Amino acid sequence: MTNALGPLRLYAGLAVVFFGLVPAVMVSLLVAGGNTPSAVGYTLIGGIPLVLAAVVLAVRGMTGADQEMAARRLYLSMALVAGADVLMLGGNALIRMGSN
Repeated sequence: MTNALGPLRLYAGLAVVFFGLVPAVMVSLLVAGGNTPSAVGYTLIGGIPLVLAAVVLAVRGMTGADQEMAARRLYLSMALVAGADVLMLGGNALIRMGSN
């Protein structure tokens, strides 16, 4: 029987970095630079805590000894990243479409 947790740890870590941290930083830089409507900053209020929670759960899932609990934490971290992306990037797109 193969261990499916190894690739899950890798892909969850990559998902948190590429789909969680990078978009949060990019949207934050857009808001700080004034290149987007100021209302986009409100999406960061909900998006950044979701990304931070995803990072914490991903780290706990990667270092956990119990495989079932580690997998549950990794799945939850990826779900939180998806929710943060919908909130931040989708909110950014909707606000930009509404402001034109």
